[in-house]
Amino acid sequence: MRTASRRLASTAASLLMTPLRLDDFVELVNPLWSSRQLWGRVEAVRPETTDAATLTIRPGRGWREHRAGQYVGTAVRVAGVWRQRAYSVSSAPGRPDGCFEITVKAVAGGRVSGQLVYGVMPGTVVRLDSPTGEFVLPQTVPERILFLTAGSGITPVMSMLRDLALRDAMPDVVLLHSARSRADVIFGAELRGLADRCASLRLHERHTRPGGDAARPADRERPPLAELLAACPDWSRRSTWACGPSGLLAEAETLWREAGVADRLRVERFRPAIADVDAGAAVGGTVHFTRSGRRVATDAGTPLLAAGESAGVLMPSGCRMGICRTCVSRLGAGRVRDLRTGVEHGEAGDYIQTCVSAAAGDVDIDL
Repeated sequence: MRTASRRLASTAASLLMTPLRLDDFVELVNPLWSSRQLWGRVEAVRPETTDAATLTIRPGRGWREHRAGQYVGTAVRVAGVWRQRAYSVSSAPGRPDGCFEITVKAVAGGRVSGQLVYGVMPGTVVRLDSPTGEFVLPQTVPERILFLTAGSGITPVMSMLRDLALRDAMPDVVLLHSARSRADVIFGAELRGLADRCASLRLHERHTRPGGDAARPADRERPPLAELLAACPDWSRRSTWACGPSGLLAEAETLWREAGVADRLRVERFRPAIADVDAGAAVGGTVHFTRSGRRVATDAGTPLLAAGESAGVLMPSGCRMGICRTCVSRLGAGRVRDLRTGVEHGEAGDYIQTCVSAAAGDVDIDL
């Protein structure tokens, strides 16, 4: 209570020292009423597995309903700094209470994911972006669907399954899901219960560490795709939505393309697909963030966004995949390499996406 009182007093004092707008007072009383910034309040935190949790969020003024499968930019304070990531909405659209849910898996070294899974309490206020993304079902739902997921890739698909179940519109669906163990399956109990109740939904789980073998080689963490698809012999004739690790998705894209059915596959990546670059030819450089005065040496494969964050620069970011363009910053000097294509580009004054660009020599960034 004392901490909240001090924060309120500090905010009020700072407002008295700057030009004020009505929205400044609104955000001080209740951020959810703001028309300037979309906010949300965490209503509940529910553990899903040992390293994943679902956050129920009540969005504020300006929120528009998501479509099942979309993601939302979510920012939380970490060590006093607002840091943003994009997370799939895992709840079905149209909840009666007006809330929505995101399900977050903590990743090693992930400051935002770790904070959301282990450090956020009900009542925490977060910054939000409007829902976006094209990983959604069409208005006319296909008669036969394959969902191919692994790990936290189940989160956007869970929103679709919940939506279909609530509308009593479940078509012939096969869900092939891979996780380390039965206990590591996010939404495991709900998925199994849904499959038991709904005859048109078939769930096939593949556990890569069924006995919790920590010494299992890393290259066996992801089963061969053919091993998963054996449970769905008619996969090439189904409309498929796939979400999971980049290796799985790349393998799926190759297989669907070779089968001549690439148009039936839709993928959702949590990280951008990185192009192969000749390690001998690619060079990094020193990045100078001119406004902050920070400098950091970086290699040819590290996004400028990550380089700046490692140097303590306050970097704007959103999806971190080159989609939302929240991270766009001005290039002061030098050239950069697009990590998705391997192509060098850039002239002084150009605006670049720092999340999918790496230094191609020494560069200046206006941050």
